[in-house]
Amino acid sequence: MIADDLSGPHPWWFTFLYALLNAPLGVGGLLFAVMTAGLPAFVVVVLLGPRLIARLQRAAAQQTAYEDAPATHRAKTGTPTMGGLLFAVAPLIALLLDHSRDTIALVALVFMCMGIGAIDDLAKIRGQRNRGLGALSKLGLSAVAAVVFLSLAGQQSGSLVGIGSIPNWLWYVLSVCAVVATTQAVNLTDGLDGLAGSVAIPPLVVLICIAGLTQQPLGVSLFGAAMLGAVVGFLRYNQYPARLFMGDTGSLALGGALAGVAILDGAQLLLILIGGVFVAETLSVILQVASFKMTGRRIFRMSPLHHHFELEGVPEQKVTKRFWIASLVLSLVGFALIVRPA
Repeated sequence: MIADDLSGPHPWWFTFLYALLNAPLGVGGLLFAVMTAGLPAFVVVVLLGPRLIARLQRAAAQQTAYEDAPATHRAKTGTPTMGGLLFAVAPLIALLLDHSRDTIALVALVFMCMGIGAIDDLAKIRGQRNRGLGALSKLGLSAVAAVVFLSLAGQQSGSLVGIGSIPNWLWYVLSVCAVVATTQAVNLTDGLDGLAGSVAIPPLVVLICIAGLTQQPLGVSLFGAAMLGAVVGFLRYNQYPARLFMGDTGSLALGGALAGVAILDGAQLLLILIGGVFVAETLSVILQVASFKMTGRRIFRMSPLHHHFELEGVPEQKVTKRFWIASLVLSLVGFALIVRPA
């Protein structure tokens, strides 16, 4: 709720805005956060996009298509990468609006994840091939970022939304796993124009609503909304045909943001459902590797899952659209489970 009552005569627009911002189910908090933090982040990212593209082109920070990717991806070689640097706008705007401990912890998490991704991207650019940090290095560094984030956030309630209290040690284990798994899952999903960004939007919206429902500090909602605005702004340049790729710089930062907001919401387990597309992409890789090592056979034509559909003849734009719809449906189901009557 934005206010407790509405007394005295007011113009129609004020009455309408009041009703809008006091909408139930956390929607009012979502709208307030989007107008306060999301809209400015969107505008700044849209304005900075062309400048960053020009800078990256001059620096030869270009994408090199993965050697085993579908043949259609060869045309993507040369597209500027590390566009995820634009996501840095979101933490800065959130910090400008709120200086709470939660916001500082979220900002630190996203910048740490962004730094890990930037190291990976720079290694790929210098090596002129799609190989950067090893998987174990990424996992280990992500776990360190998670521990630092939790230390900065301080003592939490130790409860999960929709479930209730759990042992503190388990809550912290789930939180570290959420950061590590989500950053890697978003990274794996970032393989088609606009895919990772569009799939992340519905879970972000749900997490912002949950922050309002569970009465989290305002900084959590503002941070989530700022990230939402930055992602929508970035998609202006990343939608098919992409003029800019987020790279690991962006995918790890986006994954860190999703995990961080989910953790402070107490929605670590819910993230598995509302982020189900990311989960499916990750499972497709795990199953593919396990099957090939144990039987010498592949389950999918190629993993992650979006490449399988590409090789099945589904156009790239259609794959992205279907994955976005799946993300939207899963997010709505997850949200319904949280707000259902007891």
